[in-house]
Amino acid sequence: MTREDAPRGATRNPRRELVEKQILDQATRLFAQKGFASTTLQDIADATGLTRPALYHYVANKDELLSRLISESTETPAAVLHDINGRSDLRPTEKLRKMATAIALNQAETADRFKLIIRSEADLPEEISRTYQQSRRHVLKEFVLVVESGVKAGEFRPVDPRTAALGIIGMLNWVAWWHQSGDADADRSVATQLADMALRTVVQESGAPVVPEGPERAISMLRQDLDYLERILARDRSQA
Repeated sequence: MTREDAPRGATRNPRRELVEKQILDQATRLFAQKGFASTTLQDIADATGLTRPALYHYVANKDELLSRLISESTETPAAVLHDINGRSDLRPTEKLRKMATAIALNQAETADRFKLIIRSEADLPEEISRTYQQSRRHVLKEFVLVVESGVKAGEFRPVDPRTAALGIIGMLNWVAWWHQSGDADADRSVATQLADMALRTVVQESGAPVVPEGPERAISMLRQDLDYLERILARDRSQA
């Protein structure tokens, strides 16, 4: 059912891709309404307007459908993040912006699928559950790595990388619960705004010197704190 399953060098088949999308969309809706265990392939075939034999041309069973849903919701984003992180032409700030935008856009565009997976997490078949958990770890790892590199380069504040990564991922994932998908421009706008917000949680204040991690960085931060203290004391004296 996946493009990767097609013979090497095979051309795209737009009609097949359209039918596969319809099958996945209807499966998502039915799994959410009836539950994975109570949904049959006949239900999915009826909802898609296919006969059951025709449905088998696209999918072998429900587990394959669920596996595809999880792959597109978690494995594919993890691969995208890895590719961005591997780019040598981008600085950590640029990488984090692109990574945050990619995750937010994915969640905005496939909100129903993501919510279905979260709600079904405890009932996932063992093999699919392992794949899902592994993909989640990969996503976290990529965000941790980019935050670590940003801290070392002096572009990010000295935050705990794992805590920062978890906070950013949580903020990006939450879009699936409050954003209404369907408008490509709105999806992109929301993703861009969330990426900006994600950056603001870790980047140095505007105008702050960019100093790599080390003694000079520590001294620079102490000077910033002293400047802040002097401003507070000056303000208090003026108000006295």
